[in-house]
Amino acid sequence: MLSDIPVSPPATPLLDTIDQGAPLRDLSTAELTQLTEELRSFLLYSVGQSGGHFGAGLGVVELTVALHYVYNTPEDRVVWDVGHQTYPHKILTGRMRQMHSMRQAGGLAGFPKRSESEYDTFGVGHSSTSISAAMGMALAAQHQNIDRKVIAVIGDGAITGGMAFEALAHAGHARPNMLVILNDNQMSIGHNRGGLATYFAKIWATKTYLGMRERSKRFLEHFSFLWEWAKRTEEHMKGMVAPSTMFEELGFHYIGPLDGHDLPQLVQTLENMKDLEGPQFLHIRTMKGKGFVPAERDPVGYHAINKLEATPKGPQPATPPPAKPKPPKYQDVFGRWLCDMAEQDENLVGITPAMCEGSGMVEFAKRFPERYYDVAIAEQHAITLAAGMACDGLKPVVAIYSTFLQRGYDQLIHDVALQNLDVTFAIDRAGLVGQDGPTHHGAFDLSYLRCIPNMVIGAPSDENECRQMLYTAYQYPGPAAIRYPRGTGPGALIADDMTALEIGKAVEVRRGERVAILSFGALLAEAMAAAEELNATVVDMRWVKPLDEEKIIAIARQHALVVTVEENAVAGGAGTQVNAVLASCDLSPSILNLGIPDQYMEHGSQQEQRAWIGLDNQGIVAAITQRIELPRNLASTIPEIEIGAPIEVSR
Repeated sequence: MLSDIPVSPPATPLLDTIDQGAPLRDLSTAELTQLTEELRSFLLYSVGQSGGHFGAGLGVVELTVALHYVYNTPEDRVVWDVGHQTYPHKILTGRMRQMHSMRQAGGLAGFPKRSESEYDTFGVGHSSTSISAAMGMALAAQHQNIDRKVIAVIGDGAITGGMAFEALAHAGHARPNMLVILNDNQMSIGHNRGGLATYFAKIWATKTYLGMRERSKRFLEHFSFLWEWAKRTEEHMKGMVAPSTMFEELGFHYIGPLDGHDLPQLVQTLENMKDLEGPQFLHIRTMKGKGFVPAERDPVGYHAINKLEATPKGPQPATPPPAKPKPPKYQDVFGRWLCDMAEQDENLVGITPAMCEGSGMVEFAKRFPERYYDVAIAEQHAITLAAGMACDGLKPVVAIYSTFLQRGYDQLIHDVALQNLDVTFAIDRAGLVGQDGPTHHGAFDLSYLRCIPNMVIGAPSDENECRQMLYTAYQYPGPAAIRYPRGTGPGALIADDMTALEIGKAVEVRRGERVAILSFGALLAEAMAAAEELNATVVDMRWVKPLDEEKIIAIARQHALVVTVEENAVAGGAGTQVNAVLASCDLSPSILNLGIPDQYMEHGSQQEQRAWIGLDNQGIVAAITQRIELPRNLASTIPEIEIGAPIEVSR
């Protein structure tokens, strides 16, 4: 339970000395064990203060301590995959007193970030990148004759990504001096259990065995048939008791699986492997959420937590007032629609690249298990799998985050759109996502989808429109994408019935004068608030492709200033297509495109991020009044201008 998380700072005498610059490598074995206990306690406390990921970090406390103890970091490079597991790493590398600011505006990033610390050797956010990056660093050291150790730490979920296997295959060929550590926290990979596997793993990790192996190799390499026979014998022996054969076949020397919470054994094994040449592979088993019982029992539910709210002081009412029902998140709207649609159409199948919970598919997976496909972290495969299904009569719905769809762009173009296949894309986390920052913003999907032939693209403005648009996209006999934001919407009443909307038709939701705001997607509420202050017309555009060109032209003829608003990059976004439509008709109203500027947005809350770039209602008002040089709250003072006539504006 969250009540088990400490609300006051725990005593951390050893950790305090490390944070103040004392060398970790000077600690004794007993002190290292105490340090892991302090580190785990402080991690629980700090995440309770700031919110964020902590289940994965609890599982790698011993590994993190061992890595920084054995290796000369940051000169030796440790590359972490994904970043959920790096909170202990941040605490040990001079950022302990900043942990309360995790994922908050101006605070620490939730993922490794090169500009934040020299210990963060590679910036990450998407998974399966660590082996490729570490291999690049190892080859760079080799080319420059630098004696530097390079270690990639990858989770069992991330190693399912195709990019990880591409890197493993290349490393087996190029044979750089590097170590890959597989953190198997029992979430994705099957295991060989029992005493025999543990016994042999301990033998293979000893200096005696490793020394014997290297000496035998040097001798037997002169007799190639004998070396090949010895190598195969070792591989098949390991294959009987551990999942090693595949990695050995790829060219790695495999050790494991070892207990990732046995700190002395981890330290000894890393010491033994540190100076071995060629690609090495260490397989450790850990428990996600280790040391926090609720997270051990429910590693998915405790993958991350929100900031703990302080308990109010003073007497509390005997019977607390009933909590107000929380509005559904957009992912919940999608999940409900998916189940409702599956009841109507037995050909519907749901596909996700390892984002069942985040995409709102838990209920669908329970009710329709034979039609639910979690393909693991393999976005490219997810999309081409959907294409194959669509070829032969199924109706696939791919639930995917906007930022992760970027990884399957080639497959989207060639395998789905080029063949005009009936695949529905439910694109979650479109726009600004808040605390996860620049690696997770869905800032580009309208730009990179809009240019693809055969695509239909919708951007709903509220929860009910999202449900109806998903239904519309599903009925469309070709590739269609509906993009919606993270979190909750304005609280629109969601109809039980599903009704197809007219594709490519916008809806005027407010009539004003002189200024027209064309709103694409979830910023409609902000646009409406701005319009009330400025007495502006507002159009819910709904569809990004095809655009309602007829409505755009009519609006341009009736207003002096046309403003487009979207939570997407301005470059290549919906607004640029509006500009093209007006230019093709030789209309010359003043045009103002508002969206995400040409920069990467740092982490903070979604509302803070919108305010930073002027996409909240006050920012929209400010941008419009600056363009037409209008004092705020004085819409009635707009000078009379002949509709369609040129207008003097500042550019």
